[in-house]
Amino acid sequence: MLQELDSQIAITTDTPMLTLTSAASDAVKNILSERNLEGYALRVYVAGGGCCGVNFGMALDNNFRDLDSTFEIDGVKVVVDEVSFEYLRGAKIDFVNDPERGAGFAVDSPNVKSHGHEHGESGCGCGGSCACQN
Repeated sequence: MLQELDSQIAITTDTPMLTLTSAASDAVKNILSERNLEGYALRVYVAGGGCCGVNFGMALDNNFRDLDSTFEIDGVKVVVDEVSFEYLRGAKIDFVNDPERGAGFAVDSPNVKSHGHEHGESGCGCGGSCACQN
């Protein structure tokens, strides 16, 4: 009986699709406003592989497909295609302004395996949007 109850709890527990930090949602809202892009959404997608196994891309898009999943997060419409959906489940998108690397969005997804760096290197050498755990 206890095992049965545990499996029911696991089934009802759901990871949020995506989260946006306030910096990320503010950045998207500012870009949409500055460019007068009413009706556009932030599309987040898998953009190929890199040293982390997968890289993510982002675009402002108003061309939505039947198989897209759409979310409203902190006043920002976010769209994810069916291929990218599982890679992005539970991901956090942040806007970072790094003095050395510049400003941009970063995706931290629990579905992308972290990797170590050889020879004492730190940080990600691919320049991609992965979150490296050293």
